[in-house]
Amino acid sequence: MNWTFFFQSSWLIGGRYFMIAGFAFLLFYVLWRNRLFYKKIQLRFPRYTDYLREITYSVLTICIFSFVSVVLFKHPKVAPLTTRYYSIEAYGWFYYFLAFPLMLVMHDTYFYFTHRLMHHRALFRWFHLVHHKSTNPSPWAAYAFHPLEAIVEVGIVVLFMFTIPIHKTHLLIFFLIMIVYNVYGHLGYELYPKGFSKTAIGKWINTSVNHNQHHQYFTGNYGLYFLFWDRVFGTVRTDYDQRFEEVGSRKRP
Repeated sequence: MNWTFFFQSSWLIGGRYFMIAGFAFLLFYVLWRNRLFYKKIQLRFPRYTDYLREITYSVLTICIFSFVSVVLFKHPKVAPLTTRYYSIEAYGWFYYFLAFPLMLVMHDTYFYFTHRLMHHRALFRWFHLVHHKSTNPSPWAAYAFHPLEAIVEVGIVVLFMFTIPIHKTHLLIFFLIMIVYNVYGHLGYELYPKGFSKTAIGKWINTSVNHNQHHQYFTGNYGLYFLFWDRVFGTVRTDYDQRFEEVGSRKRP
């Protein structure tokens, strides 16, 4: 076990989580708590015990993510088998930038189908129940997974590293984007404007309202970044657009 790399990975992964989730929490749950309360998707705040549970499980998730990083990047029998590369010239700048939307589509697809699988009655309590204890999620819920679910979630990194060429900076940038959107999804506030969910682009984009409904009701709205698979399989909640408009239409009292 390469403990130095483990702690470096923990510092990087955990640092992103605490910085971005902490910043969002500071703004919306502390500084602007009263000023923006009327815009809260669910008009109540989680309990302090909810925050503590979310942070505790997130720390466990960070440790699991870091352990997998050690295996993928430092294990002498695993690391040489991965598709990781170090020189951009090896595949060129076109592929370097093309990899990001490709990774987004791969991750969204992986997330949708594993997410639906974890909602199966035989698996839900063992994998996904911990995350759904946040029925009114806060930014701290972004990584609040049961260890078994954390293993499923980090599987996307394994998929990346054994299917498409991955430059050493691809994962750094991609997972920065991921944690930002993940925190937004659990923010408890909607940042997109009223009417966005019905626009030509907006109807394919996941929103904080969309994911908040999933936490509140446990069914429907399974996507991560996009709503493509939800719309293909008819799993967008029928009350989603109405709920989005209701939240966006609220006026400051």
